Amino acid sequence: MNVALHQDAAQLPLPYANQFFLARQPILNRNQRLVAYELLYRNAEVHEARVTNGTQATAAVIAHASELGMEQVVGDQLAFVNVDTIGLMSDFIRFLPNDKVILEVLESVEPTPDVLTRLRELKQAGFKFALDDVAGESEAVEKLRPLMDVIKVDIKQIAPGSLPALAASLKSPGQKLLAEKVETVEEFRECMDLGFEYFQGYYFARPVILSGKKIAPSQMAIMNLLNLLNQDADQREVERSVKHDPLISLNLLRLVNTPAVGARFRINSVGHALIVLGRRQLQRWLQILLYVKGAEFDSPLLQMATTRGKTMELMMEKVRPGERIAPDIGFTVGIMSLMDALFSVRMGEILDCVNVLDEVRDALLHRVGEYGDVLHLIELIERAQEGPELTGILHKLEVAPSELYAIQLAAFDWVNDYAQSIQ
Repeated sequence: MNVALHQDAAQLPLPYANQFFLARQPILNRNQRLVAYELLYRNAEVHEARVTNGTQATAAVIAHASELGMEQVVGDQLAFVNVDTIGLMSDFIRFLPNDKVILEVLESVEPTPDVLTRLRELKQAGFKFALDDVAGESEAVEKLRPLMDVIKVDIKQIAPGSLPALAASLKSPGQKLLAEKVETVEEFRECMDLGFEYFQGYYFARPVILSGKKIAPSQMAIMNLLNLLNQDADQREVERSVKHDPLISLNLLRLVNTPAVGARFRINSVGHALIVLGRRQLQRWLQILLYVKGAEFDSPLLQMATTRGKTMELMMEKVRPGERIAPDIGFTVGIMSLMDALFSVRMGEILDCVNVLDEVRDALLHRVGEYGDVLHLIELIERAQEGPELTGILHKLEVAPSELYAIQLAAFDWVNDYAQSIQ
């Protein structure tokens, strides 16, 4: 069967091989730091082509995951990769780096003697496993559990009030509990209290609006500086604004003296640093700096915002070829799209503090216009939502699935390089 699987994958028709997009869903620890991504491959074919051979589909997913290089997609984090029975039994599994991935055993996998033997073989070879979508006790769960390193509990499938008992029954010294589909801070806190170690869901990116909350003075200083750049202010005025804030000045000098900037000599003055960095890079750095607390890049909000920004920039380069300003505006829209979650302030109030173009405001508030379409597309991808809405946006933007996939990989690469340069 493994030989046939390998041959099927090698003979995949080109349109099928190019119709995937990649969704990365963050996995956080108890300190709300990013520790892993679940990688989900979805069909993005504009013309709704479908391949009915499950063996081909499974082989293609595993081949994509192994060939693109995990470091490019997840950086320093781990990757959770879904496997069904066919994938588990295939030779392709061996192409995945066992120190970089956790194989997520889907709920469709039946614990037959052959499957259990295969799991033990792979475990001996250094692979780790997570059991997906657990919502209660069952014979299958009971047989698979001893071979698992992580138990993923789908909290949306559990009856109200039943989670404490289930969590207690699943707890084991050699295993970690992961709560998936955590969408609210209240759900996160309940799972924390029940002893869950890992959390998956978008509670961290949902704005929790706090009545009367004001943006911190340090963040206002950055936003005022962004205003000056948007207004194309005089260089001396920009320099004065930077010098008024010691934190911005210090971080700027640190940035320009990193290998990523590539200065040939050490730079010690703010004026020189601004010239070396240039206005375009200064604007991007300031937008990213808003999310940085203590220069920690493992914040899931910062990772998501920078990834959105770079993805939107590359998408606008494709949608509006030859234009210089559109990609920069795209980066701004992407990076600003999570500021309501960052500040716990309504997006409208944030936009009242920053002088942005009407099309930027429309994209951020209403997801309309070309920038709004691209931002909405990215949000659908983050949640691994395939279907007519996503394919309709791709068709409207005239972006092929293969082009989307390449843009995603380039954006992930850029974010990983940036993270390494500031650490």
